[in-house]
Amino acid sequence: MHIQEHIITNLPVFDIKDTTEKLLEFFQDTTYSHIAILEDGRFLGLFSEIDADGLLPESKIEEFKYELQSFFARRDTNWLDVLEVFARNEANLLPVLNEKEEVTGYYCLTDIVAEFIDTPFFTDPGSILVVAKGVKDYSFSEIAQIVESNNAKLFGGFITDTQNDVIQVTLKITANNYNKVVQTFRRYNYHIIFGNSDDEFLEDLKNRSDYLEKYLNV
Repeated sequence: MHIQEHIITNLPVFDIKDTTEKLLEFFQDTTYSHIAILEDGRFLGLFSEIDADGLLPESKIEEFKYELQSFFARRDTNWLDVLEVFARNEANLLPVLNEKEEVTGYYCLTDIVAEFIDTPFFTDPGSILVVAKGVKDYSFSEIAQIVESNNAKLFGGFITDTQNDVIQVTLKITANNYNKVVQTFRRYNYHIIFGNSDDEFLEDLKNRSDYLEKYLNV
């Protein structure tokens, strides 16, 4: 995945000696969350759109130097790491620095997410399955074995949540033998968070419950 093709080079950077009027104009005209601030031509930090609220146009950016945030990417930063930086800092604009600490451009969150969504994990036909298990009990090797032992293929998977020592994994698998895969996960004590609506196990359980209810009401 060549995310470097999405580096934006037509957005401004501001100098620490500039007035905050330039910042205010930038944030008023865009929907970006941050903008880069330089000192002597080198990256100093990022000014947040949130911190721009209440600024006086005649103020100097250097008066708010202590509020600058420090996060960025390099040109060779992996796309997953780039997404992580975006998420960790709740940003939608990320400066890209060279070895001289100069800002060579920006990554926009929308562009990187679009690149991610265009991967085979999302575009190839298949079924989504979300499973959960104790953080000490699960393993990706076991997950792959469960899928492939039922003659299905695993397109990919990633951890989507962790709470109270329970980890949630979202999987993309081929549609063939989907219900067998689901039932095998249950036998291995995985909790099914989300599965296709044609889950025969759930349908069978519902039918058994309906029968039991009718029996008890006789």
